[in-house]
Order: sequence, then C-alpha cells, then structure tokens
Amino acid sequence: MYPYLRLSAIMVSERRKPRIGVFDTHVLPLRCLPSDLDGFLEMNNGRVLTLYDLGRFALSMRMGLWQVLKRERWGLVVAGSSVRYRARITGLQRVELRTRLLGWDTRFFYIEQAMWRGETCCNHALLRTGVTERGRLAPTDRVAAALGHDGTSPALPGWVAAWAEADATRPWPPMQDTAPGLAGNDARHLG
Repeated sequence: MYPYLRLSAIMVSERRKPRIGVFDTHVLPLRCLPSDLDGFLEMNNGRVLTLYDLGRFALSMRMGLWQVLKRERWGLVVAGSSVRYRARITGLQRVELRTRLLGWDTRFFYIEQAMWRGETCCNHALLRTGVTERGRLAPTDRVAAALGHDGTSPALPGWVAAWAEADATRPWPPMQDTAPGLAGNDARHLG
C-alpha cells in the first residue's frame, strides 16, 4: 500500500521549511519501518522506489514546484529510471534520502536520488521525469521559467546524457511475445 500517511506528514513538515534553489540537494531523513521490509527483513526494492517518490514530492515542495503545479494544474510523471542497489537497509535503520535536479533537455527533467546510511550509499537512482499539462508533457523551458529559472539547463553530466541516449535506442513498444525460448533476432531485444 502507498504510504499516504507518511506522505502527508512529509508534506506538512516540508511546507514549514525555507525554499531551496532549483539545483540544491534536498535531504529527507527516513527510518526503515516494518512496513518497508520484505521477506529477508531488509527494505524492499519496490519500497525504495516508493520512498523516492516521497523524496521528489518533498523536493517539489521546497523548490516551489508544488505551488506552480497547483496554480497551472500541472501533474508529474516518471518516464524512466535506472536504479543501483549496493547495501542493505534493515529494519529501523535511519537513512538520508538525497534528491536533486541535475538538469533537463527539451522534453524531460533528470533527477538523481540516493539513500545514504552514514558514509555508505545504499542505493542510487537516475530518473527521467516530466511535468504534464492536459495529458501531455509541458515544455521544460516553460516549467523552468515558472520556477523562476532564467536561461537554459546546465549541461547534463556525461553519464546522464549517455543513459538518455542509450535508452532512446530501446525498442518501443516492447515485443509482444516474451515467452522463454525465443531464438534468433527476437532474443536480442530481451536484454
């Protein structure tokens, strides 16, 4: 189940804090709750993605995007992600969820998120996100201007640009038949 109570508490708390810059890193302290655990008594990988959601909501509150979304009747969407898991997070452990906007291209915003336990990065994600307007992506330069950002995006880090370029080569829509035992050219699309 989606953690609506946790989201509500974060939204109330973040509303009281000072605004941060568009490219500042937002830090959200979290504790691994029993509802976050899987059968191995560690934070479930799906829950990590859900908590990343909460971090993006918190960032949007603090950078002023939430108010812009409400005013313009815009929405948020995740259009792609890549996640690395490197260290376990077990029950009741505290972590810091760090979220920051890296930049944008003509269609998408690129956000970096990571959970840190002290000096250990437990997991790390790159997300391609968008702001929606009437079911379509709003132009990124218009969204940036609504946030008070004059000018263009800073250059995306090389690893982000390479990921976006590589992901653009991924076939879409995916193959209809993904049954085991595909041979020949069909097998190359499954990797």
